[in-house]
Amino acid sequence: MASFTLDDIRAAADAKYGSTDIEVDAKTTVHLLNPLRLPKGKRDQLIKLQDELDTDKADVDQEQLLSDAIRLVADHPKKAEALLTAVGGDLAVLAQIFETYGKGTQVGEASASAS
Repeated sequence: MASFTLDDIRAAADAKYGSTDIEVDAKTTVHLLNPLRLPKGKRDQLIKLQDELDTDKADVDQEQLLSDAIRLVADHPKKAEALLTAVGGDLAVLAQIFETYGKGTQVGEASASAS
């Protein structure tokens, strides 16, 4: 029978559900936290933002929604603002950041909690 320490479990969770790290400059790296590592309130907000992005409404401000999502999942507000300032409102770059962040993580799917 296998035995694990809580540290073993934490290390496995960190490896599987780690952050997406984006280096803004030599001094600033933003860690975009995996949705499963966010508090429930922030996960719920992220789901709402994603739902708004997925609508076909013409009046949806994608730049604002993507910026809000980055602010929500970033490990620190000042780092999020540094990233958004560096992006400079380029919607294609914002979309790519969010797509990179989303690869392998689907908000709302908490398969680790199933069983």
